[in-house]
Amino acid sequence: MSEIRQVQVTFDCAHPERVARFWCEVLGYVVPPPPEGFASWAAYDGSLPPDRQGAAFACGDPTGAGPRLFFQRVPEGKAVKNRVHLDVRVGTGLVGEERLAALRAESERLVALGAVQDTVLLADEYDESCIVMRDVEGNEFCLD
Repeated sequence: MSEIRQVQVTFDCAHPERVARFWCEVLGYVVPPPPEGFASWAAYDGSLPPDRQGAAFACGDPTGAGPRLFFQRVPEGKAVKNRVHLDVRVGTGLVGEERLAALRAESERLVALGAVQDTVLLADEYDESCIVMRDVEGNEFCLD
């Protein structure tokens, strides 16, 4: 039997802390304490060489159940659709108009945080409704 491994989801981005804090708000995640010997992440970041300052940030599920999210600065901008995306499960167990109302309410909350609503996909004979969104740097994700 193979060993079960934890995963981390890594985002390439221009502004790691900004994107990380957005996802903290989306998922209820928290920023971990700064490294030993530093009173804050800003203090730690200031101790790094100038080219490494602001280069990375992370957040995690306070319960430990969900994966850690890691955000790393890259020089290039987003050019094409994500090949992998997160589905934020806000409509689990809901169907029809009740599900769509829950998705729309969450979309409004996230738009206020800087997300963009892209496409509302209405239920059909195969799938329930979902909403395609973009985070603060344009990365696609779904409200499902």
